[in-house]
Amino acid sequence: MWKYSAVLLAALIGTNSAIAADTAPTDVKINEGEISSSLTGKAGDPASGREWYAGRKLGNCLACHQTTDLKELPFHGEVGPPMDGVADRYEVAELRAILVNSKEVLGDETIMPGFYTFKAGVRVADKFQNKTILQAQQVEDIIAYLKTLKE
Repeated sequence: MWKYSAVLLAALIGTNSAIAADTAPTDVKINEGEISSSLTGKAGDPASGREWYAGRKLGNCLACHQTTDLKELPFHGEVGPPMDGVADRYEVAELRAILVNSKEVLGDETIMPGFYTFKAGVRVADKFQNKTILQAQQVEDIIAYLKTLKE
């Protein structure tokens, strides 16, 4: 009976397997500067991505990037490139790779941390060792938001 209930449930929720788990940071592979598959198997939510992007507690993207869409917020940084038009410059797979592990894509010299890797950068406090800055769905949400930033 349980076997058939699980199959029925899977059919109802649109999958033929158990609920998909996030790809573990250690299992993410960057191929030629791209990660083609979603880390979660779900599409990102641009509204949530905007909140994560603008938030000062996790990614703190505004500390380095100017973003006209968020002009109501103070203190945009000038270290990283402006994000206006980023959707026209990069494909989703490229953005995912940069967010996951910028050092592997852009080089060790970049100040941008990796947001979904255990190798986030140098001088990482002990309490943050072996942890990612963002969760997999937060990465997907930020990518969905970035894809709204067109010229």
